[in-house]
Amino acid sequence: MKFEFGPFRLDEPGRALWLAEREVPLQPRVFDLLVFLIRNRARVVSKDELLDTLWPGVTVTDNSLQRAVSTLRSVLREGGLEDAIRNFSRNGYRFVGPEPANGGRQAEGSGVVVGLDAARQAVLDQRWGDAAQLYKASGEAAALEANDLDGWALSLQCLGQPSEAIPVLVRSVGAHTKAGQSGLAAESAVSLSTLHLERGEVAVAKGWLARGEDLTRSAPESDPSGLALWMRSRVAAVDSDPEQAVSFADAAYDLGRRSGSGRVEALGLMYRGFFKLSLGATRAGLADQDHAAALALSSNVDPITGAILYCNILWACRTFGDWARANQWTLGYQQFCREGGMEFSGSCQLHRAEVLAIRGSLQDALVHINDALSRLTDDAPWAIGDAHRVLGDIHAAIGNTDAARAAYEKCYALGWNPEPGNALLLAELGQPEAGYSSLEQSLIGQSWWTLQRQGILLAHLAYVAASAGRYDRAQALIDDLAGNEERWPMPSIRALTNEAAAILAKHQRGDANEALRHMHLARQLWTSVESRLNATRLRLEIAALLLEIGEANGAAAEIRAASAVADELGSDKLKTRAAALRQQLSRTT
Repeated sequence: MKFEFGPFRLDEPGRALWLAEREVPLQPRVFDLLVFLIRNRARVVSKDELLDTLWPGVTVTDNSLQRAVSTLRSVLREGGLEDAIRNFSRNGYRFVGPEPANGGRQAEGSGVVVGLDAARQAVLDQRWGDAAQLYKASGEAAALEANDLDGWALSLQCLGQPSEAIPVLVRSVGAHTKAGQSGLAAESAVSLSTLHLERGEVAVAKGWLARGEDLTRSAPESDPSGLALWMRSRVAAVDSDPEQAVSFADAAYDLGRRSGSGRVEALGLMYRGFFKLSLGATRAGLADQDHAAALALSSNVDPITGAILYCNILWACRTFGDWARANQWTLGYQQFCREGGMEFSGSCQLHRAEVLAIRGSLQDALVHINDALSRLTDDAPWAIGDAHRVLGDIHAAIGNTDAARAAYEKCYALGWNPEPGNALLLAELGQPEAGYSSLEQSLIGQSWWTLQRQGILLAHLAYVAASAGRYDRAQALIDDLAGNEERWPMPSIRALTNEAAAILAKHQRGDANEALRHMHLARQLWTSVESRLNATRLRLEIAALLLEIGEANGAAAEIRAASAVADELGSDKLKTRAAALRQQLSRTT
């Protein structure tokens, strides 16, 4: 192919670069560097990829690449294009010179290369739908090069179509391997491992990870090696070995720091924090995750890595009941998707649905969770059970008892844990003992999901134990949670233990004033995390207790405040409760 850019003409078949009418001599590898960067001008090309491409099968240092880039810039300077090769710190290089012209025609009547050029430009513009269609059309007309297969797979994943990306990535592994680009083949293998793990296909995920690790053996300090370590940590977590998961994630983080790879460093740090949370090192885990997020944003990571990082931090926020933080990161994730032209994934919609429900936007939450259920089959099938748990919580909050029970049963049938919502519903229906037993059983296990949710499950267990008349057990749980505030510092957990303490004060000790004090504190804590749903529920509980002790004016104020919000929330349950309390108030006045 022949390219024209600025005053230069590049004759690839003739291996010649011309400036006006003068041929400019280039060393072979410098010529190959220029061709490769122009062909892949739609993206930043990593240093590892360039090293694998220019020196296949040969071990060289970054200095060799830096010398080649410096030589190329000196040549381009003669035509005023010394800035055409841009260095992206820690990421690689990209051709940012004038758009090459007349370089898209391979043969008379053929539109294959024209289509590929358009596809590459669509990737650059983050027009993922256009890129996927153009790559598909080009791939049907001719065999695609490995880098174009990578661009195609990236487009499909950004469109929320990971299943369709799988066969493209399989081809990418083969194409990179054939070209002697073992590092790039390893990256595609790790991507396949990731996608299969998300689909719950653990054996296949392990197989692709083993393939990726085998391809990185000759370059243990490379990006692909770091990605393989990160993926090994995820597999260890699936195998219920959080200590090993922390160790692998820490190794990935250290490798990323040594090699200057912001992507590997951020992934290792994020998941190290995630698994620390599972082991009870809460503050250290949260610090790791926030640091990783800031590192990723400042490193301009690729869209898929960014999505993985956001998704991980949101899972942690949700499992810990860290609702204020969850809302902040959910909004950040949505902005990230919009700016990158990415489709919201099923996981993103699941995160958003639970946050909206806690905040009290129940109808919006219902829309998001149904959308999540329609997407998760392709996005993350393993999370479908969790989506039914959230669906049950939303229906329970609205007051759709039958729908809530059906969703919890579906959640359980899919092998997921429907607690604590199922236990709360059972307690409301007059079956607190059944709720207590179900919650206790949910605490069994060493999966990351169970370990991270211990605090929120124990807090609900204290509340349900108090409701069931198991006062000693409830008090022991309250004391244990209060004594481990370093591990479980979230306001939601303190709110629930105060609600449990209020039940004990009222029913065990007959102290209404103490019960009111705990209820008010719980309401304030729910308000601090913007949970209007729970804050309104507490107002109604406070109103009921004030009516019992004859403080009608105070009860009336709480009922008015709660009624106004209940109408906004769309919760029939809260509206019914408010109406009943208004009738009771009218009888007393």
